[in-house]
Amino acid sequence: MSERQNIEYKQSWRDEHLKWVCGFANAQGGKIYIGIDDKGKVIGVWDYKKLMDDLPNKIVNHLGLVVDVNLHEKDGKRYIEIVVPVSTVPISYHGIYHYRSGSTKQELKGIALQDFLYKKLGKTWDDTIVDGVALQDIDENAITSFLKASIKSGRIYQNADRDDLLTLLQNLDLITPEGKLRAATVLLFGKRPQRYFIHSYFKIGKFGRSDADLKFQDTVEGNIFEMVDKVIQLLKDRYLISPITYEGIQRIEKLEYPEAALREAILNSIVHKDYTDTTIQLSVYDDKLMLWNPGKLPVDIPLERLTKKHPSRPRNKHIAEAFFRAGYIESWGRGIEKILTAFQEAGLPEPVFEESWGGVMVTFLKDIYTEEYLKNLSLNERQIKALLYIKENGKIANSDYQSINGTSHRTAARDLQELLERNFIAKTGTTGKGTHYTLKVNPV
Repeated sequence: MSERQNIEYKQSWRDEHLKWVCGFANAQGGKIYIGIDDKGKVIGVWDYKKLMDDLPNKIVNHLGLVVDVNLHEKDGKRYIEIVVPVSTVPISYHGIYHYRSGSTKQELKGIALQDFLYKKLGKTWDDTIVDGVALQDIDENAITSFLKASIKSGRIYQNADRDDLLTLLQNLDLITPEGKLRAATVLLFGKRPQRYFIHSYFKIGKFGRSDADLKFQDTVEGNIFEMVDKVIQLLKDRYLISPITYEGIQRIEKLEYPEAALREAILNSIVHKDYTDTTIQLSVYDDKLMLWNPGKLPVDIPLERLTKKHPSRPRNKHIAEAFFRAGYIESWGRGIEKILTAFQEAGLPEPVFEESWGGVMVTFLKDIYTEEYLKNLSLNERQIKALLYIKENGKIANSDYQSINGTSHRTAARDLQELLERNFIAKTGTTGKGTHYTLKVNPV
């Protein structure tokens, strides 16, 4: 039996192993075996009698936890099992909070610690009370937009639109019994949320060939409920191209990136943002778009699980609930899946998700014609160079292929034919010097 999420093996007992007990209690509980090596082989402990007496007392005295300590025997060798229950309150060891994630133990610090403490107490950051703000600071137009969307989605109680503002906020748990507004309320519907949360705006920048080449930039301010539509509209107006195509006589204008995926990504960034940190930043380049959101992933959802089915773990439960009621998001952790599906259906590269600078970055590629991406498609170096040549120059002929690769006419023809068959390029002309090749926009 190998180590996994809820099992840890130790060859002998040392008091520093109390950190692991702490980590299990703060996570999903688990079992620690004393007298078993990392490969799961029983090697036994000689001082098992003393440990059976000492361990329950040590764990209670240092951690305040009551655990089961069991003695087992295999092949004449005795080993100890410590069964650690899930704690309903945060547990620390010498003032430090530990957490079991996967097969490792983490020391929780900063935002991760803050989120963990809120979670253990059944709260999230957006439960925080904001002093100095009152009902008159709420934008009723934003409330009206929210109600309209929520009624349309069918996710709000009947006749919600007939309630006065105070009653509505009470029913949505966005105001305390004492009449204090929560951080979520101010961010969602406040007239001037940046007055209280200075980094709650959305920053967009258009860049040239490098990050040093900033062409222009914008900020989107105001309440976050209406922010999504404002950001999408600004992208359409100033930052992105909408190529025109026709289906029969019908004129079709679609963004160069799937709008549904962009919208989902922007929604996710707003809902899951750490509002005690800096701003959301959307960087637009000629060939890609990079969206960075401050706030690390939950400790129990590592990056490798993000693109797979996973439970919803909103950093800001009231904000997430409002967007859910409005029908803007689901509550099943399917947002990333929807983004991936949209890009796949559009014939575009799968977005890249990574953790960087204390947040989460998603990179959208406009097309597959980047050297990094093409190297993963089983193309030879000549073909990759040719595709990048077409991207730069618009087209390529067999003679161009020979020139840039230093190859024969026959090899060039064979390589180009393979690119044709794999649907990377389109051919214009039949024979001779008039024949050239152009890129397919969305090869499949």
